[in-house]
Amino acid sequence: MFPILFRFKSGLVSRAAGLALAGLAAMAAPVLAASDAGVIRGFNLTVFGAEYSPFGYQSDYVRKFEGTVRFYVEDQSHRNKKREVQGFILSLNHLIRGLRTQIVSSPGQANFHVYIVDRVDYVKTVKQKVYGSSTASTPGKCLVRSKFTTRGINRSDAVIVADEGEALFDRCKAEEILQGLGPLNEHPSLMESMFNDRTKHTRFTRFDRLILNMLYDPRIKNGASKQSVQKLLPVVLRDAKRHVR
Repeated sequence: MFPILFRFKSGLVSRAAGLALAGLAAMAAPVLAASDAGVIRGFNLTVFGAEYSPFGYQSDYVRKFEGTVRFYVEDQSHRNKKREVQGFILSLNHLIRGLRTQIVSSPGQANFHVYIVDRVDYVKTVKQKVYGSSTASTPGKCLVRSKFTTRGINRSDAVIVADEGEALFDRCKAEEILQGLGPLNEHPSLMESMFNDRTKHTRFTRFDRLILNMLYDPRIKNGASKQSVQKLLPVVLRDAKRHVR
């Protein structure tokens, strides 16, 4: 089976809005505790399907990386954000059980390439480096593209804009990297999640940490259908809550 490709965008829509969010950044991560039913609903809405489906159908099966996710971070911006992005990536090793991230020294070693760019270079980077096509669409303020089959995600490429305020940068850094790990869909009802264009979260929320910990639980298999995992989800969530405080 050939890889199926989807692309995803950040929900922040303007520089002014991004600047306005800067004062809220410190408060973005703490959210009210969601019910178990709410987290399971969030898992189903984000893990199955995809925000963009260019082939006209959804891919309703689990997709995540198998084995170590090898990140190469390329900072083309003038903001020196490479260490900050690398720090976030490595922090996921203790935030998400079952996930192993590693920083590699060359793009040829990577299966997840992160480009940090200034706004002026965003469209060019997406078209040339991510899609390799001058006619590719460049939605949103930042973007991640994942290639996957029923065996899992083969590769993700994220483009993060660094020069339009800390709030936008923080949002893009977390949202695009996390979506590139597998929760490929978004939904406007998920107010405790950054996988929702309408929310203002700029940090990895507890709600999303639960979803990622559920996804990377070894009992949730690549290629599994939505229907087949429903009986597992309450047990997987119970165990995820022991890790996510």
